[in-house]
Amino acid sequence: MREISPIEWKNFTLNILDQTLLPGSKKYILCKNFRDVERAIKEMKLRGAPLIGIVAALAVAMEVKRSNAGNYNKLIHQINDISNVLIKTRPTAINLKWALDRIIKTAELNKDRRIGSLKEMIITEANKIYKEDLENNKTIGKFGAELLRDKDRVLTHCNAGALATAGYGTAIGVIRAAVEKRKKITVFVDETRPYLQGARLTTWELSEMKINHVLITDNMAGYFMKKGMIDVVVVGADRIAANGDTANKIGTYSVAVLAYVHKIPFYVAAPISTIDFNIKTGDEIPIEERDEKEVKIIAGKEMTPKNTKALHPAFDVTPAKYISAIITEKGVVRAPYDINLDKFLAEKEMPVSI
Repeated sequence: MREISPIEWKNFTLNILDQTLLPGSKKYILCKNFRDVERAIKEMKLRGAPLIGIVAALAVAMEVKRSNAGNYNKLIHQINDISNVLIKTRPTAINLKWALDRIIKTAELNKDRRIGSLKEMIITEANKIYKEDLENNKTIGKFGAELLRDKDRVLTHCNAGALATAGYGTAIGVIRAAVEKRKKITVFVDETRPYLQGARLTTWELSEMKINHVLITDNMAGYFMKKGMIDVVVVGADRIAANGDTANKIGTYSVAVLAYVHKIPFYVAAPISTIDFNIKTGDEIPIEERDEKEVKIIAGKEMTPKNTKALHPAFDVTPAKYISAIITEKGVVRAPYDINLDKFLAEKEMPVSI
């Protein structure tokens, strides 16, 4: 299958594939510093919880490489300042905080080393976060592929593929792995209003990989479920609470309820880093509110009267009772999630270089 790379990272140069231009054109944006990365995240030039965490870590690595800090205190102060800026760009996705915390913990555990050595260890940790995500996604795909049958028709929401990760995908990674096992899969892609990540990005990825798919509008899901044309749902996640409640792109909750009513398996595919063991339920997950213009304007044209107001929560929370299983790089977790997710606590510890 054709590989898709959402970023290019070489010699401390970060090029980001501008996802706002897809599928019309493929253009990379050069990010020279963390402020460029901040802007790219805010403007949705890149998105996807795992990818945002990766890029934030690489942004810190860029700044550490050229930092003139001569001691630990100055360096950690710089890293904290950068982290405080980046962490505010997307409040719902926990992978962003997870990656930055991992960088900071690496610095703290190695603060007695020579400053040059410390900088190299921080840079190495950022590169590890990048490389590990790709391997984790492939493992998620391997576990998830076992849940899909030959000739399954799979509905997915938003984009949880290569463009949202280091380059393989979580939900799309599951589908991709099943196809690699020669299972004939048809993907139902809902458009995912208002940003159309499904229509613009997921269809592009599936086309590039030559995976059979069909686009539907968001409000068609129930129709096709009732007609028996959807066998399973697989989505990604931006944050999972300790009890299994899952935040994902707005509209996921509606799909989950429909799947539950129609007795269709609903799977969440996400790395362990997406699980926030510090919050008990989804009620504690902060929901990002984005600009109403993204709802009112389509392809540069305003679709509503000037005085019409719009609401735009970027995510919603699906209660754990609607989730059939959570697919991680450590295995497939089923209810009761408040007990079974706990078993992953030991695996969740951030690996650091010592």
